[in-house]
Amino acid sequence: MALDTALPVSGPAVVAHAANDLRIDELALTAPAADEAVVEVAFGGICGSDLHYWLHGAAGESILRAPLVLGHEISGTVVRAAADGTGPAAGTAVAVHPATPGPGAARYPADRPNLSPGCTYLGSAARFPHTDGAFSRYVNFPTRMLRPLPNGVGLRTAALIEPAAVAWHAVSRAGDVAGKSALVIGSGPIGALAVAVLKRAGAARITAVDVHPTPLEIAQAVGADQVITGGDAEAIAAVEADVVIESSGTHHGLDSAIQGAARGGTVVMVGLLPTGPQPVLISLAITRELDLKGSFRFNDEIDNVIAALTDRTLHIEPVITHEYPVDNALEAFTMARNSAESGKVLLSFGPRSEATVERG
Repeated sequence: MALDTALPVSGPAVVAHAANDLRIDELALTAPAADEAVVEVAFGGICGSDLHYWLHGAAGESILRAPLVLGHEISGTVVRAAADGTGPAAGTAVAVHPATPGPGAARYPADRPNLSPGCTYLGSAARFPHTDGAFSRYVNFPTRMLRPLPNGVGLRTAALIEPAAVAWHAVSRAGDVAGKSALVIGSGPIGALAVAVLKRAGAARITAVDVHPTPLEIAQAVGADQVITGGDAEAIAAVEADVVIESSGTHHGLDSAIQGAARGGTVVMVGLLPTGPQPVLISLAITRELDLKGSFRFNDEIDNVIAALTDRTLHIEPVITHEYPVDNALEAFTMARNSAESGKVLLSFGPRSEATVERG
């Protein structure tokens, strides 16, 4: 099937070729499959995994073996509907669910496809051939990945929907948090979004921890009642939270999470620690009878996030701190790496413009 003649034959894409080798490549547009819609990408949020592919040529055990188009936090507009009649019509603003559950349903709970062994994710080198991401001006998406945006949810804010779904999934792993005290370790984008989700879910008091002032300011802007500078072990231990969300992805952060949890409390680990053994205060988790729960990506929580943005019960805009045109991708990635000064950094795939810095 030929592409719509209104579309160009190629477009810019952000590609990791190897460690410290990030390029803006001009990629040819391919003809979409019958069940794919062509989306003109508006914004893409830079994730920690994108940074790892750029800096290290790997994200955990997912190692680059070929150039990889990065990006999975995406918003845009359908410019050509799927030929089979499924999915949204042309002109529809959408967010993107980047996962494709794999085979082997008997090997994971049916209601948790994020745990399927063969699951693929946009912008991931976990398998080979790699699964290209969506940091590209035009992308063909299977219509099952697309989530139409209601009126009132802008494309810029919609770039946060995917990471907000990660945070929503993490909070849901803790169960009902209404009326409970909560502690969030690490106030980067996922931690700050967890604060916002906890606030919406009715947590009685939310304490956020980070080693830098800017993330703590963002956490307060989205609902934290109290902030603590990381390293203040006495203050963290004094929180005695019913629910702790560990989003720093460090063993120091997990130690703080265990120390800051009340006896019988729950610690949800959404921050991905490095591969290999970790020195952690497991003995304290045992004697306090803490429930330690992992949290990995999300399932249908993306729909909950969109509904909460629609009814304005979820306040996440302050998490976005910087926006750069795609031509300035290296500058954007450098800023995203600087956790002391940035929250969520967005790439804009629209017309060329000067880089902007905005706080919600």
